[in-house]
Amino acid sequence: MKTRLAISLAAASLLASSAAFAQSTTAEGAANGARAGGEIGGPVGAMVGGTVGAAVGAGLEIPNAVIGAVPRSEPSVVVHERVVVGEPLPPTVVLHPVPNYREYDYAVVNDRRVIVEPRTRKVIRIID
Repeated sequence: MKTRLAISLAAASLLASSAAFAQSTTAEGAANGARAGGEIGGPVGAMVGGTVGAAVGAGLEIPNAVIGAVPRSEPSVVVHERVVVGEPLPPTVVLHPVPNYREYDYAVVNDRRVIVEPRTRKVIRIID
């Protein structure tokens, strides 16, 4: 019974930490994930939340070479909505591949360069 409860709490903390801290760095993700997991699942939740938070944070750290590879000369696309980190771009926005990086695309929206996850079209980072 205790094992089943611990697994349920760990799963809840996993979901909470991954959703709440998707935009953090590795260290921030670990700390924030442990805090959220601990609130939900106690020590087991803190351990799982910290691990998940660190993994999520590490996966979203974008190398500076990616930012430097995004050209500034693309024509601007005007979108009336705000561009928000973590939100998907509308289907009308054209995504361009980042040279030498298959895991990232970029777009120019409202005169701002943004790095996008190609599969989900979510904005990962706004460059300028």
